[in-house]
Amino acid sequence: MEEVNISLVQFLYHLQRTKRSFCAFVSILVLFLLAYNSATIFYTHVPFPAKNSPEPASFEPEIILGKSRKFFSVPSSKKLSFSALYAIKLDRPAGKLKPHFPLLLKNTNLVAYVNTSVVYHPKRRKKNQRGFNSNGSQAKVTPFTVRVKEFFNANPLNSSCKFRFFMTWISSMESFGDRELFTIESLFKTHPNGCLIIVSSSMDSRSGMQILSPFLVKGFKVTAISPDFNYLFNKTAAQAWYNQLMQGNVNPGEVSLGQNLSNLLRLGLLYRFGGIYLDTDILVLKSFKKLRNTIGAQTINPETRNWSRLNNAVMIFDKGHPLLYKFIEEFALTFDGNKWGHNGPYLVSRVVSRITGRPGYNFTVLPPIAFYPVYWNKIGSFFQRPKNETHSKWLIAKLSRIWSQSFTLHLWNKQSRRFEVEEGSIIERIMFDSCVFCNSSSFAST
Repeated sequence: MEEVNISLVQFLYHLQRTKRSFCAFVSILVLFLLAYNSATIFYTHVPFPAKNSPEPASFEPEIILGKSRKFFSVPSSKKLSFSALYAIKLDRPAGKLKPHFPLLLKNTNLVAYVNTSVVYHPKRRKKNQRGFNSNGSQAKVTPFTVRVKEFFNANPLNSSCKFRFFMTWISSMESFGDRELFTIESLFKTHPNGCLIIVSSSMDSRSGMQILSPFLVKGFKVTAISPDFNYLFNKTAAQAWYNQLMQGNVNPGEVSLGQNLSNLLRLGLLYRFGGIYLDTDILVLKSFKKLRNTIGAQTINPETRNWSRLNNAVMIFDKGHPLLYKFIEEFALTFDGNKWGHNGPYLVSRVVSRITGRPGYNFTVLPPIAFYPVYWNKIGSFFQRPKNETHSKWLIAKLSRIWSQSFTLHLWNKQSRRFEVEEGSIIERIMFDSCVFCNSSSFAST
């Protein structure tokens, strides 16, 4: 009987242990599934998705998600057929927009299409190899860094990058349309030895490079590279701000988070590499070879003739310039996602007004005629044909002044996209002189 009792106790003991082991196994399995699900959600979603809200008249280039814009609409039988006609058009089925923020999407491509002869392949690096410092200690060199530097130094002995241009594109690849392509035409028409990097996750793809392929065929140097925010913001005030943003501790506000990150991204690019930043609705009219450490005024005080507002759509700065550091610091310390322009044009205006006259800063503020010869609410007049002799004389005088004094023309896309290019207008005449695919175009001069 005693042996039976012992056997029964042993059986119950083993049964209890088995039950505990099974419960422990189930608990571990549940925890693993929860951890995997949380990691998946964090990987694919931004803590604060950008909110779509009505936007006032903008200082920024237009962003329309999921739509392909035509360059300009012409009512006459003469239709424009610029570079977009030579880009490879991809028929993609219409689908729902994913709730991801395009600028933050990770690029999975392992090849950067720099030009027809230069291709970058990431290589394995030794564990102890030194690289760029991101946290005060040795850190790995990122593919972004390598790709940017290899692109700018791809042909050091032949047609080197005399001018380093940056643009940012935060929207979808499909919405990179005729207008954006023509701004690139104007850039290479005035800077044939320039190199352009479009910092964009959506354009950094085989399809994105097919859109840019007409420029590569002509020998121009252009590519698209996905951004590396950690590298660009390293050892600046923006590093902590960006980390807080990714942890969900920054309220993005009502203004598009993409627009605000673009404002910060352009500052980081110039600070790390130096060069020229342009919005994608800027037509380049003449060479920047005589400009250095320059920003432009958008408006001036009619009484004092001093600038009253600057703009960040065109910026030319040396690598590591202290004013850029101040801009980045101001962004991180005063970020407000509910005020339109607060983190862009108004930001550069605030900083420059504070540091003007202080030693240690060397930069130039050019008058509005240099980069912004027409104000945003007057851009429609540049699309109109001459209505009478008086108007014709005004157009000729205005165009003559722009050609002689302006480096760029801001198209103010949010305002001008609804206008048609009329024959004899200022825009039409500028387009004649700014295209690089003119010989293949059906657009004849008047």
